[in-house]
Amino acid sequence: MLLNIVFFLSVLVLILLLIFCFYQEKFIFRNGHRLRKNFPFHFSTPFDEVFLTTIDQQEINAVHLRLPAPKGMVLFFHGNKGNLTKWGERVNYFLEYNYEVFVLDYRSYGKSTGDFKEDQMYEDALLAYAHLKKSFSEDQIVVYGFSLGGTFASKVAALNSPKELILEAPFYNLKKAVRFVFPFAPTFLLKFNFNTNKTIPLVTAPITIFHGTLDKTTSFDGAKALLQLNSSPKNEFIPILEGTHHNIRTFPRYKQKLTALLER
Repeated sequence: MLLNIVFFLSVLVLILLLIFCFYQEKFIFRNGHRLRKNFPFHFSTPFDEVFLTTIDQQEINAVHLRLPAPKGMVLFFHGNKGNLTKWGERVNYFLEYNYEVFVLDYRSYGKSTGDFKEDQMYEDALLAYAHLKKSFSEDQIVVYGFSLGGTFASKVAALNSPKELILEAPFYNLKKAVRFVFPFAPTFLLKFNFNTNKTIPLVTAPITIFHGTLDKTTSFDGAKALLQLNSSPKNEFIPILEGTHHNIRTFPRYKQKLTALLER
């Protein structure tokens, strides 16, 4: 009887490990439904649609929310859930600060092509920044990362000199992020690292991190530890009391601080 129980549990653990190993992309990248290339976006503000060709001949789809006479540009890297049909509308609040917005879909999200490959996803992020430098000087570009997007934003800022790096609910690295939600997850099987902790020390731009104290998706303490890896006195950690993973931008403290960051 005992041997049967042990065998059953062993088989169950093996099955769970196999599911985690082979289906982890579906847990990490919640990209929803793909979009055909001619799918028409409809947003409440003027925009241009952009396709960037990568070094491996894939296409990264983005939208550029426009203003008549912008003060600067926010390069926005979104979270792991949803494509531009959601994010193109969600980020339009930056227009109120007289900043245009450029937000892209990661590989295999929306109209973007290609497979999930960590190194190439970072290269795609750098490609977007290079595209914006054709129209904006670096002191006009704010790099902004939400959740998963924080790792791409940090990489871009580490290898360039933007005006600001702003992170909202970032994670320290993917392994710690997974363990925060699933403490007993077999993270040794992860195919992705997303080591934001290795790029954040290299950032020379001022870094501001917003994080909700009630965030159950990414670790509040992990975000604080992340910022401590960069010793610049210009950096600031902004806790949002009672903020969750998704509602930080609705708090007055966030709006006040964001106004100060974009105006300085």
